[in-house]
Amino acid sequence: MKLKDRSILPGFRWTLAFTLFYLSLIVLIPLSATFLKSMTGTWDHFWSAISNDRVIASFKVSFICSFASSVINLVFGLLVAWVLVRYKFPGRAIADAIIDLPFALPTAVAGIALVTLYAPKGLIGSRLQPLLDPLGWKLAYSPIGITLALVFIGLPFVVRTVQPVLQDLDLEIEEAASSLGATRWQTFWYIIIPSLTPALLTGFALSFARSLGEYGSVVFISGNMPMRTEIVPLIIITKLEEYDYTGATAIAVVMLLISFVLLLLINYLQAWSGRHLSAKN
Repeated sequence: MKLKDRSILPGFRWTLAFTLFYLSLIVLIPLSATFLKSMTGTWDHFWSAISNDRVIASFKVSFICSFASSVINLVFGLLVAWVLVRYKFPGRAIADAIIDLPFALPTAVAGIALVTLYAPKGLIGSRLQPLLDPLGWKLAYSPIGITLALVFIGLPFVVRTVQPVLQDLDLEIEEAASSLGATRWQTFWYIIIPSLTPALLTGFALSFARSLGEYGSVVFISGNMPMRTEIVPLIIITKLEEYDYTGATAIAVVMLLISFVLLLLINYLQAWSGRHLSAKN
C-alpha cells in the first residue's frame, strides 16, 4: 500500500485562499479605498484636481527628473556593476555593500546628507555653485538637485539587476570574438550589450518607478517652489494638509495607474529576460 504524498504546506485551495486573503487585506483593499475616495467628488472636481497648472508642473518635474536620473543610473550602474564583477581590488566587498546603502538608509537622512553636500553653503555646493552661476544653474533647490537625489536612491536598482546577469555571462564567448579579430569595443557592443539589454531595461524601469514615488530625500533639496521644483508626492501631502482628501486621492489614483503600468512593463521585461537567457543557453 502506497503512502499518499504529503507536502509540508497545505494544498492548493488553502494556500490560494490565504494568498488572496492576504493580498486583499494588505494591497487590494487599501488601493480600492483610494479609488473609491477619489470617486466621492464629481468628475469636474476630479479633473480640476489633476489638470490645474500647479499639478501639471509637478508631474513634469517628477517625470523629467525621474527619467533623467534613470538614464544616468543606466550608464553608471552598468559601469559600477562591471567593475564589481570583472575586477578584483582591495575593498571590493565594502564597495559592493555600499551599493545597498540607499535601500537601508532612511530617506530623510539621505535628504539631509544631500543638502549638507550640495546646498549653496554645503561642502560641494559652495565650490561648484560659483562655476554654475554664469550659466544660471543651481545645484540645489532646482531640478538638478532633485535629479541628484533620485540618482542616489535609484542606483542600486540598476546595479543589482545587471550584476547577476553579468556574472553569468560566458567569458569564452568574449574570448572567441577576440580570437576572430573583434576589437574590445566590438565585443562589448555586439556581444555583451545584447546579453545585458533585458537586465538594463528592467533596472531602468525599476529605477524610474522608484524615483516617481520618492519623497523624503527629494523634499529637502528641491526647495519646494511652486511651478518649479514641486514633485507630485509633495502636492499630495499639501492637499492632505488642506483637508482636500478627494483632490489628494485623485492625484494618487493617477500615480497609482502609472505605477501599475510600470510594474506590468517590469514584469514583461523580466519574463523577456528569462526567455532571452533560456534561448542563449
